[in-house]
Amino acid sequence: MLSTTQPGTPANGIGAVPPISPIILSAYTLTNALGAGREATLSGLRAEASGLRPCDFPGVDLPTWTGRVSGLELESASLPPALKAFECRNHRLALMALQQDGFMNAVTRAIRHHGTGRVAVIIGTSTSGILETELAYRARDPLTGKLPGDFRYRHTQNTFAPADFVRTVLGLTGPALTLSTACSSSAKVFASAARMLAARWCDAAVIGGVDSLCNTTLYGFSSLELISDEPCRPADRDRKGISIGEAAGFALLERATPGDGRLALLGYGESADAYHMSSPHPEGLGAAAAMNQCLARAGLEPGAIDFTLLHGTATRSNDSAEDNALVSVLGEQARCASIKGWIGHTLGAAGIMNALIASICLEESFTPSSLQTRIVDPDFNSQIMLQTESRRLGAVLSNAFGFGGSNASLLLGWAGGDRR
Repeated sequence: MLSTTQPGTPANGIGAVPPISPIILSAYTLTNALGAGREATLSGLRAEASGLRPCDFPGVDLPTWTGRVSGLELESASLPPALKAFECRNHRLALMALQQDGFMNAVTRAIRHHGTGRVAVIIGTSTSGILETELAYRARDPLTGKLPGDFRYRHTQNTFAPADFVRTVLGLTGPALTLSTACSSSAKVFASAARMLAARWCDAAVIGGVDSLCNTTLYGFSSLELISDEPCRPADRDRKGISIGEAAGFALLERATPGDGRLALLGYGESADAYHMSSPHPEGLGAAAAMNQCLARAGLEPGAIDFTLLHGTATRSNDSAEDNALVSVLGEQARCASIKGWIGHTLGAAGIMNALIASICLEESFTPSSLQTRIVDPDFNSQIMLQTESRRLGAVLSNAFGFGGSNASLLLGWAGGDRR
């Protein structure tokens, strides 16, 4: 059985935090460089086949690898006429994901049960549809500098645009917002949804994250000297930096009912350490605070955590800080891996990619390896997994940490307790 504490009591140096009741993931879907839909991701993980490839993104000339989603440039990926105002790569990717795994049908059932106004939409992104602005800037009037008349900032780059797009596609009229806290954005949507459900602002929530490739992130991270010229190698002794990817994922969250033993969000934790604009605290103090909050909200002891999906970006400082934080919370026996070697760092979508892959691990009873990692950094003390393992899981921790010290941790498991 899971080792538990009383929910809300101090745990691991964290003061009392409000407990949460388990929140069911009634449905979920994800699309990334491994393919569209849950089965594509599962197949890639089981085959240990990376979705990373040398950068061939239009207009970009950088010696790096990316986790690019195939087919978004095709005319067939264009949005239907009723959604043309939203036309951009980011929304093409979001729609591709929404159309997988019967997700839209699940939302339709939730609407029938709760009503359109009682289903919230909460989306995480870092750059939204900024590629449209980049293209518009290139096409500006050479004399006046005016942007093209058909440029639609409101429906493309505006940070709210992804949430507006999703609620429009799904026909929802409940609360809607976008969170943009860098790479923790789509982990924080789980926490926001939990609070909305607890406050009875809604009876269900469509949460998600979407970020697509663009010049701003590719050249921006290159200017920071953070991208690798080979597939990224998280926690590796010789890691060089990140491989940027793109992805979209969505989940339908609803309150658990008595006796419900389905896949659930058991806890969440958030912190803002503000140590540095682009680097974490060397000891991972903010990350540790988020993980400790997560355990305390769920009422679980560190020993109850079977596996951790690291933020694991493959940068020198971030990986080291996360290792320090994880060991301080779970101890040196903590078994963990990063999925960045499979799909790249999907930035604003990274949080939900981790959470949904954690869900797959729970349902399929396995833990993926940290793909591309060859020799684990000898200074690390956690147990970086270099091989995929089959084993039943009761609780999986999922981390997402962003620039500026915006940290979020999620705990996924079973609403009815340990299913190991």
